[in-house]
Amino acid sequence: MIDYSSPSLVSVEEMNAFIGGAFGGNQNACEVMSFAMAVAVMYPSVASLRPGKIISGPTVFSICDAALFYAALSATGMEPMTLTSEMSIRFLRPARGEVIRARATLNSIGTRSIVGSVVAYTDDESKPVAVAQGTYARPKKNPAQ
Repeated sequence: MIDYSSPSLVSVEEMNAFIGGAFGGNQNACEVMSFAMAVAVMYPSVASLRPGKIISGPTVFSICDAALFYAALSATGMEPMTLTSEMSIRFLRPARGEVIRARATLNSIGTRSIVGSVVAYTDDESKPVAVAQGTYARPKKNPAQ
């Protein structure tokens, strides 16, 4: 059972410093972290919008992926080679707004993989624009360590 009340192994500041350095030009940031949970936030650029000022599907997918990555590292510590293994998304309604957030919670934390669920929303968290589920593969541990 995952204890969501435990403190995150990575702080919001550490995560944002890592993301800013490793992924230059990144549009999203980590807003909230606790153990096995994270919220990612993005202020989409004009290039990320479709006609009618709807945030594009790939943009919504990317914020979901980012939130799940942040949640994974909140539970494992800084393992930058934790990689998306698979992710599926269901778009529920058009994503209209100036900002989009995604809240990820982990369902399972294993030695080789991490599974989590994500809810993406714009103005009102109770009216999600998408839900996603994904798996992250953890890096192999070097036996010499």
